[in-house]
Amino acid sequence: MKLSEIKNLLQTVETVNFQLPNGNFVPEHFHVTEVGLITKNFIDCGGTVRKETVVNFQLWNANDVEHRLKPQKLIDIIALSEKILGIEDFEIEVEYQDNTIGKYDLGFNGKDFLLLNKQTACLAQDNCGIPAEKPKIKLSQLNNENTNSCTPGGGCC
Repeated sequence: MKLSEIKNLLQTVETVNFQLPNGNFVPEHFHVTEVGLITKNFIDCGGTVRKETVVNFQLWNANDVEHRLKPQKLIDIIALSEKILGIEDFEIEVEYQDNTIGKYDLGFNGKDFLLLNKQTACLAQDNCGIPAEKPKIKLSQLNNENTNSCTPGGGCC
């Protein structure tokens, strides 16, 4: 989800809720302790230099169980971050500490914001020797299609 999308969605919701991939919710007394701009400069395994920039939200739970972040307050935090940090319309990455600090993509189901598991991937599959995925064939199909299979007298040896 891009920053412009969450700003539009925050105009339409009454509460700000984040649901974890396991179905549980971030406790409703969470704080957004950071809205930042993270730029990662790196070289992939194929030797290509790359740059990735995301807007980062950090969610945090405190002992103030009466706290509730209202949509307008989050809009105000985002606006201040855009003004001070020069944040543009990048994808959002959310940090939240459950057992360890996790990084999530952000989605929306019509009511709640969804913390979506991020996935790693090779960015240079054509340069670093990753073979193309082979078609999966059942052994039972292989024997039916090949009448000269390795059987006594089949001629394979």
